[in-house]
Amino acid sequence: MQKAISLIPSEITTGQLHSYLLGAVGPRPIAFASTIDDQGNPNLSPFSFFNVFSANPPVLIFSPARRVRDNSTKHTLNNVLRIKEVVINVVNYELVQQMSLTSTEYGENENEFIKAGLTMLSSDMVKPFRVAESPVQFECKVIKVEALGKDGGAGNLVFAEIVKMHIDKSVLDKNGLIDQFKIDLVARMGGNWYTRANKGMFEVPKPLSKLGIGVDRIPKEIKALKMLKGNDLGLLGNVERIPDKNEIEEFMVSNEDVASLVQKKDLKGLLKITRKYLDNNEILSAWKVLLIHIELNGSTRKN
Repeated sequence: MQKAISLIPSEITTGQLHSYLLGAVGPRPIAFASTIDDQGNPNLSPFSFFNVFSANPPVLIFSPARRVRDNSTKHTLNNVLRIKEVVINVVNYELVQQMSLTSTEYGENENEFIKAGLTMLSSDMVKPFRVAESPVQFECKVIKVEALGKDGGAGNLVFAEIVKMHIDKSVLDKNGLIDQFKIDLVARMGGNWYTRANKGMFEVPKPLSKLGIGVDRIPKEIKALKMLKGNDLGLLGNVERIPDKNEIEEFMVSNEDVASLVQKKDLKGLLKITRKYLDNNEILSAWKVLLIHIELNGSTRKN
């Protein structure tokens, strides 16, 4: 029998305890929570301390914890304490990178829907917006918020009663129930790891400690490319800045394959290489090839 380490929570740091908890308790479903402040500004943020706890009445509970580093509270918690409404959107694989981008701590006046390139859909019975790309959206009234402590890392249980739900027909089976393969949900594990229904674990790089540029800053010529899906845009939006001309020129000099495609004016070949870089999580290289592509495409059209 292997030896175990035994820990008393009060004798280790909150950060260490938090890491052990996230690593041991999983997979955890993700509440993609949409709220609104008393000025009407929308907010969107994911939480993996989340589950369904009752069917009659239908109640979901998620927990926006106080930040460990400085004991501050998140916009989502501040909002539900004032405007007691929330939309909880579920997260499937097609949405995961854009969802991750919204966990970047943008300023209070920034709209995470716009930064992540997601569509704001008006709700029917509550003020917060729904995420149009989410396959299931729960409009909820907040019936109670219970603080579990006052120190950094303390949770705040948000009891959210479902007043209306919306289910995309594409995830239903022949009996009108949700097909677990079609909905393709993802769940949170420890570290950078997630798990996908019937597919196993995969890694999503944590958003930058500094602010990612967001999907809204991606040039429209790139966003218009049909080969780029929501997850690709989420990855591209999670860079601190767009590569400049000098970086692109240096990249061209050091990459014979790309230089050859440019010389041949092979736009399709450039997009194939872009896909390879994105799939290998080489995001800055993907950015450089895409910028080369739109410049070459523009010059080709002029000629």
